[in-house]
Amino acid sequence: MLPMRQYRLTLASAFILLLAALPASAQQKVLPLWPHATPEPAVTTDPEKDVTTDKDALFDGRRSARITNVTRPTMTIYPPTTVANSGAAALVFPGGAYFRLAWDGEGTDACTWLNSLGMTCLLVKYRVPQPQPPAVTPPAPGHYPPIYPADPSDLEDAQQAMRLARQHAAEWHIDPSRIGVVGFSAGANLAVLLSTHPDDTHVTITPAAPDVNSTIDARADFALVIYPAYLAIPPEMTTLNPIYTPNQFTPPTFLLQAENDRAYGKNAPLYYIALAAAGIRAELHMFPTGGHGFGLHPVGRPEEHWTQLAAAWLRDNSIIPPFIPTTRRGPNGAEGYSNPTAPCTNTQLPQPGRPDKTPPPPTDPACW
Repeated sequence: MLPMRQYRLTLASAFILLLAALPASAQQKVLPLWPHATPEPAVTTDPEKDVTTDKDALFDGRRSARITNVTRPTMTIYPPTTVANSGAAALVFPGGAYFRLAWDGEGTDACTWLNSLGMTCLLVKYRVPQPQPPAVTPPAPGHYPPIYPADPSDLEDAQQAMRLARQHAAEWHIDPSRIGVVGFSAGANLAVLLSTHPDDTHVTITPAAPDVNSTIDARADFALVIYPAYLAIPPEMTTLNPIYTPNQFTPPTFLLQAENDRAYGKNAPLYYIALAAAGIRAELHMFPTGGHGFGLHPVGRPEEHWTQLAAAWLRDNSIIPPFIPTTRRGPNGAEGYSNPTAPCTNTQLPQPGRPDKTPPPPTDPACW
């Protein structure tokens, strides 16, 4: 039997080795956006919580945590661990109507996909909920929160996340000239807001000013805007709100929406037209189905592999290295190439259960 002191040392050594062997997802770094004070007072004093119910829609067949009462915003760093780091990175803004954050379905799932491309994911937990929205007259489908500049809080969080990403670029092995944004629904609205107003200086006259290094650029280098909300003026939804007019700060943009998105289906086309008019490189994909909030990998739907379209766009815009097809032998022995847009062979049916309790099916994220 080992002496007690040696036994404790052996246990400690084993624990250290275990930590070193854990995947990066188990050792994430979480950075507060405002260490000293948030720019505005908290909207609520209630504790942060998951408000998911059994009635909430599923993402990829799985229940997603929906977090609200976020009064201390953070950024969680997910570096790629299974493929080579390309140096590119993206802030990820989950959706949730500026009331909650779809943390798994539009947050950690997006990080898993970005990591599969060799990109660092910077998952932003921005402040929610926003103040109660005024009523829209006449009524319009969907929910309409107070828009910028009436409530600058989420733009401030996005700006600060981008500044911190560039400040820590060397430490996190990120190229500061290849940091973009990926947003879903309300998070896509926030991605557009950062794409058009990275120069807003309101935060410098708030209690958070000491945490702001205004010499660091908050501009995004690219944007993936996925089923955006709140860009069109309600209730007609035929005109882009001028707040989101593209300008000299707006980066190349990838847009995605479903035609049957009843409340917000015209948002992406309107923004695309404005981008084209401003001479900003953009790509728009409209799918006939999907509704709103279909997530990263809606199995069995026409939009199931939209992430492959986005990956091709990232390569075309030199955000990540170009795809190098792998050679393989065909049925007749002839040499051919793998098709990166072919349907996945390991697609599984949606599974019940929450991601934090039930492991997801073993589908390669690069095949999403």
